[in-house]
Amino acid sequence: MKKLLLVASVILMGVTVKAQETRFGVKAGYSLSTIKVDEDQDDLEERSTDPSHTFYIGGLVEHKFSDTFGIQGELLYSPLGGKEDYNVSEGQTYFREKTKITFGTLLIPVSAKYFITENLSVALGASFGVILSAKQKTVVDAGIGIPGLELEGDDDVDIKDEVNTLNIAPFLGAEFMLENGLFFDARYNYGVSDLSKSEGKVTNSFLQVGVGFKFGGN
Repeated sequence: MKKLLLVASVILMGVTVKAQETRFGVKAGYSLSTIKVDEDQDDLEERSTDPSHTFYIGGLVEHKFSDTFGIQGELLYSPLGGKEDYNVSEGQTYFREKTKITFGTLLIPVSAKYFITENLSVALGASFGVILSAKQKTVVDAGIGIPGLELEGDDDVDIKDEVNTLNIAPFLGAEFMLENGLFFDARYNYGVSDLSKSEGKVTNSFLQVGVGFKFGGN
């Protein structure tokens, strides 16, 4: 009986070790980044934001504790941000300001993964973004009843001192991986950190869709 228990324990340990697996990989893709501005406005002002179409690139490490559960950490770079459209109109007076904001961000996503099948998994985690740079470019339409008279700045303005460094964004995502290690994934990151040091809350959320490759494994 003791011998049977010993054999069973050895087999169980072997299965457990086999189920554990660490893989490294690279990934890149498309990001749809938006900025949300929350502040009080009067009746003469209209403020809206549009998304920025950008990219991300970096590497990852994935560790599976079992056939169904694992964790993943990543190191990515992405120039996130968004566009803002600010309008004031009263009588013959017309003013429009269009601003593009770019946050050069180092992203550190950490997630727990559940494997529905060997190839398909879902992930829940948070992305910790460190804003390395912050630039702003503005186009002003200052026509007095003459829309189209535009004044555009030649260079991006550095606004790093006006921006908080940390951008925390919880996310939910999914991944499908082929047997050769090629995978496709998508996730939505919901920004919760206030990035503005002045009045009014500014948050940055972004959708990521991409492709990558994991090395090693069975």
